[in-house]
Amino acid sequence: MARRRKSTIPQYKRRRARSWPRRIFGWMVKLVVAFFAISILWVLAYRFVPPPITITMIGDVFAGRGFDKDWMPISQIDRDMVRAAIAAEDSKFCTHNGFDFEAIEDAMKRNASGGRIRGGSTISQQTAKTTFLWNGGGYARKGVEAWFTFLIENLWGKRRIMEVYLNNAETGIGTYGVNAGSQRYYGHDASAMSATEAARIAAVLPLPKKRGVVAPKGFTRRYGNTIAARINVVGRDGLDACIYEGATAPVDKAPPAVTAKPRPLPGEEYETAKPPPPEADVDESAPAATEPTNVPEPAPQPQQNTTEAAPPPSKPVTEPQNGA
Repeated sequence: MARRRKSTIPQYKRRRARSWPRRIFGWMVKLVVAFFAISILWVLAYRFVPPPITITMIGDVFAGRGFDKDWMPISQIDRDMVRAAIAAEDSKFCTHNGFDFEAIEDAMKRNASGGRIRGGSTISQQTAKTTFLWNGGGYARKGVEAWFTFLIENLWGKRRIMEVYLNNAETGIGTYGVNAGSQRYYGHDASAMSATEAARIAAVLPLPKKRGVVAPKGFTRRYGNTIAARINVVGRDGLDACIYEGATAPVDKAPPAVTAKPRPLPGEEYETAKPPPPEADVDESAPAATEPTNVPEPAPQPQQNTTEAAPPPSKPVTEPQNGA
C-alpha cells in the first residue's frame, strides 16, 4: 500500500476550510462593498450623462403603455417651471442637505393621528427614488433612498438634482419630464411657459396617474392657481437661487402661439376631462411648509389649444397612484 506523501507546505501557511457561517458572512461583506462601489459609480456617471431609463419607465413598457421623454437642459427650462416645482414640492430645497427633518416629523405626527397620509420627501429624495429606485417597497426602499439622496447631494449638487428631477418626474401616464409634458398638454416645449402652465404641471407631480393637467375644473385647477401665486414668492425670496448660482438663468419668454394640436402620447386614452376624486389615503391639501401667507390667488389665464379630447366614459382612469 502506497504511503501518502507528506506535504511540504508549512502548517502555518496551510489554508483552513472555513465554516459555512464564516463563508456566508464573507459573501455578505463582499455584497455590501460591491453595492456601495457600484452605487457611487452609478451616481457619478449620471452627474454627466442623462439617465437613459428608469424602473418606472420599464414598468410602463411591460404594462403595454410605452413611455415618452424629451430631455431638456436646466439652462433651457423656463424658470417659472423650476419655481413651480419648488413652490409645490419643496420650499426649502436650496437650504436643506437632502432631508427636511421638520417636514418628516410633521408628516409622521399627522399620519399617526389617523389623517390622510402625507409624505415628507424633498425634491432630492424624490429624484433619488425616480432615478435609481422604484415606487413602493416600504422602509427597505426608504433606507436605500436615503443613501442615494446623500450621494446626489454630495456628488451632483442642487442644480443637477433639479435638472434630473424635472426630466425624470412623471407628468402623465407614460409621459416623463416637464418638456415632454409641456409638449403633450400645451403643444410647445418647456423653454417658454406661463406661470399657469408651469403650475398645473407641478400640481400633478404627486399623482400623475390620477390628476389631469388638461382638466378645466377640479382640484388640479385650484391647486395650480395656488402654486402660480407661490411662484412669485419663490422668486421674491430667492428660493431658487442655488440652482442658478454661478450660471446664467434663462431669459423669461412668453409661451409661443400654438396652432398645431398638442401631440398625443402614451396614456392619452386613460385621461378624463375631470380628474377622479382623490384616494382615501392621500392628502390632497398643499404642504404647509410651502404655503406663503397673504398671497392672492391669480385669475385663471386663458390657454391656447391646451385641451385634449376626452375619451369615452367607458374608459375611466384605472391606473394606481405612485408609491411613497
